[in-house]
Amino acid sequence: MRYRKEAATMSKPNKTPLDRKKTQESFRSLAAYAKPHRWTFLAVVVCALLGIAADLFQPYLVKIAIDDNLMIGKNDFHALIMICLLYGLLSISSMFFSYLQNNLLQFAGQSIVAKIRKDLFQHIFRQSMSYYDKTPSGSLITHVSSDTETLNQFFTQVLLSLVRDSMTLIFIIVLMYHLDPTLTMYSMIVIPIIVLIAVSFRRYMRKTYQLSRSMLSQMVAFTAENLSGMHLIQAFHQEKEQMNRFADKNTGYFKANLREIRTNVLFNRSFDILGNLSVAFITWIGGIAVFDKAIEFGVLYAFITYIRQFFQPINNITQQWNTLQSTTVSMSRIWNVFSVKPEVMDKEASQLIPLKDVKGDIHFNHVHFGYQKDTPVIDDLELHIAPGEMIGIVGTTGAGKSSLISLLCRFYDVLEGSIQIDGVDIRDISQVDLHRAVGLVQQEPYLYAGSIFENVRMFDPAISREAVIDACRLVGADALIARMKDGYDTRISERGSGLSAGERQLISFARIIVFQPKVLILDEATANLDSQTEQLIQTALSVVAEGRTTIVIAHRISTIMHADRIIVMSQGEIVEEGTHAELLALQGFYEQLYHHSQGSMAHDAVDGSTMSSIG
Repeated sequence: MRYRKEAATMSKPNKTPLDRKKTQESFRSLAAYAKPHRWTFLAVVVCALLGIAADLFQPYLVKIAIDDNLMIGKNDFHALIMICLLYGLLSISSMFFSYLQNNLLQFAGQSIVAKIRKDLFQHIFRQSMSYYDKTPSGSLITHVSSDTETLNQFFTQVLLSLVRDSMTLIFIIVLMYHLDPTLTMYSMIVIPIIVLIAVSFRRYMRKTYQLSRSMLSQMVAFTAENLSGMHLIQAFHQEKEQMNRFADKNTGYFKANLREIRTNVLFNRSFDILGNLSVAFITWIGGIAVFDKAIEFGVLYAFITYIRQFFQPINNITQQWNTLQSTTVSMSRIWNVFSVKPEVMDKEASQLIPLKDVKGDIHFNHVHFGYQKDTPVIDDLELHIAPGEMIGIVGTTGAGKSSLISLLCRFYDVLEGSIQIDGVDIRDISQVDLHRAVGLVQQEPYLYAGSIFENVRMFDPAISREAVIDACRLVGADALIARMKDGYDTRISERGSGLSAGERQLISFARIIVFQPKVLILDEATANLDSQTEQLIQTALSVVAEGRTTIVIAHRISTIMHADRIIVMSQGEIVEEGTHAELLALQGFYEQLYHHSQGSMAHDAVDGSTMSSIG
């Protein structure tokens, strides 16, 4: 029932004028990418013409050998040898031009798709953080990989078929008409039948193809979701239930795939039957004409050969319909991504103010912000941070701490007010300069697949190996790296699996030393660490923070107790500020947070001692 329901759903949508307009715009954009390769495409057409001509003149040569030599009893062996040599030359020429045509088309198609893939990846990188909040990463991966690969199939399969098979049909009809106009007119009777079959099958084939792709997409998404949540599945013993759900989706895809295959086989066999009936019909009509001496036997032979070849290009063109449909969908998806403009953009280069000799003076000037305009997260926040000052920011979940940091890094723009560094509005600074001046260490530092050395210097060839080693030594990461098999050349997997949370944080601190930003932000960088590792990170922090304006968002009060000033936030506002001692004396929000933190630490200590006694 569900299968039939989904099939019905897939068949309902029809393209609206807006959809058709977007498709046309997508094809125009694709044509712009293809324009630099126009001479290559022209060479493809020329090679196709020469290859088709060489292929289709072969039956005509046989016709000459039959009618001008064999049928009249002429024993001209020299002429037959010349025809055989010419036939072989045409075969070699056909192969050569087909090879050249395919290579040229592959080169042009792959070059265009590589350029689109590069531009798409670059465009995605330029997007603001809000875009990644709204767009699933899985769909972006699909656009960069699967959708661009579908465009490649358009050039290497659809375009090739349209060029080669269309010209083949025209050549065959011209040659058949040259041989005998009457037989050609009889042969053209099958064209309306071919059109009827193609139209009848086209819509049904499109439905079966779309349903099959939909089922496959659901199965892949379900598999990815389960792999990501494998720990949870095993913890709650959900393996059997998830296997049953996967079996349902797998069966759905299996049935949809069989249906698509049956449709394609039925369509192909229909063409085969029609082709055989056409050959039988032409043999009967032509045979009568040969007996009546109206046409020569060689003409009938060539005609039968051409009528057999006539159906192959039609079949090929029709077979590419599904690929053309998927290309249209992929193109629309890709150009929908290209049409998205970043919400956070730099001003014109002439209007930008370069950051030089950054001191680290930060001013949040009556800042208003919300992820949605009618839902404020930060409301009229006023905060000044002096150069070299260490500020701790605490507050309950949803207080606006991380939003404040996102605004300073300009992942988002303020709705009202301004944020200034050294008296310059960050909107007047290029994002490249801003991110060089502001270094961010997050709760979960991201490590790339590669060596530790490359992860510290972030693949920047301008940073020397000595600078990386000095940075790691300063933050205390040198000792743990020395214990690894290949030292700084030890390769780690994506996200740094195999390293502890503390080790990953030490590497991220080493990055800060290497890139030397004047403003350092730690966004709950010690939240997931045990007390011993936190102490190690605190030592590294004291080294990293030296000479820098430092903002620490703290989950644990112990992290920011020694800060120059502590900011307490609640519901997007600063409700208290001062040193640790001053805030405790107020007996307000901070005191509650401090006592709660002390309770958590005591609980952790009890758990630790219990585990030790068990051990």
